[in-house]
Amino acid sequence: MIAMRQLLRVKLFYQPRSFTMTFTVANISPIIALIAGILILVMPGLLNYIVALYLIVIGLIGLNGIYHFVN
Repeated sequence: MIAMRQLLRVKLFYQPRSFTMTFTVANISPIIALIAGILILVMPGLLNYIVALYLIVIGLIGLNGIYHFVN
């Protein structure tokens, strides 16, 4: 009886979990915007380059959603 309780306790409380993280356009776009905003605040002289890179990256992500360059 004691062994059965121990087995049930182990089975109920020990559940190995594996987490997988998937990135989509909805996840990547705000992260890029946050990084760009922080860089603009820290280094305002790079504003033109940061905005240009941001627009290029967002454009490529949007085109990937249509034409599926990367699966």
